[in-house]
Amino acid sequence: QVQLVESGGGLVQAGGSLRLSCAASGSNFRINTLGWYRQAPGKQRDLVATITSGGNTDYADSVKGRFTISRDSARNTVYLQMNSLKPEDTAVYYCRCIDLYRRDYWGQGTQVTVSS
Repeated sequence: QVQLVESGGGLVQAGGSLRLSCAASGSNFRINTLGWYRQAPGKQRDLVATITSGGNTDYADSVKGRFTISRDSARNTVYLQMNSLKPEDTAVYYCRCIDLYRRDYWGQGTQVTVSS
């Protein structure tokens, strides 16, 4: 079993920056892919960015050039650096972990609000 705890959300003005963190903990697990997803009110949950154990990254078109995903494998932590934030980035951001056995875990979510 893996537990994911996100932090770093908050309120920021448009053009500002935030850094999200997600720490994974548990016993006898090995992480394959870590990712960030977001869900705005009344909308579906969408991919923001993912990073594999090999360091390969993928981004939604809407955040390319503004967001950067990274991971610290020694700490089982994934980060999302968000720059040039826009009001449309406002959402609850969720951390996701897929382990080597393809088991899927989600964090509780952290609110990001960007004011115009």
